[in-house]
Amino acid sequence: MISIITLNLRFGLADDGKNSWNNRKKIFPHFLNDYSTDFYSFQEANSFQIDFLQNNLPDYQFIGKKDNTPKFWQDNIIFYKKNWTCIKQDHFFLSHTPDIPSRLINSKWPRQCTMGLFEKKGVKLICLNTHFDFDENIQAQTAEFILKRMSGYPSSCPVILTGDFNATPMSKCYQIFTKNKYFPFKNTFNAPFPNTHHGFTGKGARGHIDWILYRGNIILQNSMIIKKSFKGRYISDHFALLGIWTK
Repeated sequence: MISIITLNLRFGLADDGKNSWNNRKKIFPHFLNDYSTDFYSFQEANSFQIDFLQNNLPDYQFIGKKDNTPKFWQDNIIFYKKNWTCIKQDHFFLSHTPDIPSRLINSKWPRQCTMGLFEKKGVKLICLNTHFDFDENIQAQTAEFILKRMSGYPSSCPVILTGDFNATPMSKCYQIFTKNKYFPFKNTFNAPFPNTHHGFTGKGARGHIDWILYRGNIILQNSMIIKKSFKGRYISDHFALLGIWTK
């Protein structure tokens, strides 16, 4: 079995009142204990949030953290169980200069993607975690950047792509991933697609903007949107998504 959870953590410095990170982090151990997976993909992660998660995930290692960054910097992190080995990893920017901190001209932030090639008992898997801009044309460009970067990894390996795409399945970038004539991705959720952003209300409002896409020789067994609250509080303003596959 292969399992993964994706979640936008919510910017840890945001002025969220009772839903601030200092309050939410108290319930994260309950969430991690209830939903143990092979991989966790976290977006919008500040370094102090990553440090907290690392302390609460002793059986995991992670990739995707950029060193020596300002406090407000956000990364896309992949935590993986230690019974998996990371053979190759890549952290790149969704721009024309992917190997240095950069952004597209009309992009508000330097958007990034983390990618790793993992192996366990002869099973290989490519995992990607990203966070897209809000502009539809930029989203389409960055989807193409990701596909191009993937060409440096074995095409025979199954792939799981996670992230906050700030776009629904009606978007250009979604079509680029799922209508690719060579290696099209599938969504772990079928229409009608679930709302994934809820603004700490528990009621989805902004559509299916967080995705788990996959392709290759893995078979989807189950998918779930995690709407559970813990001690009356939600772990984020996004719902977490869970996918489970067999090889």
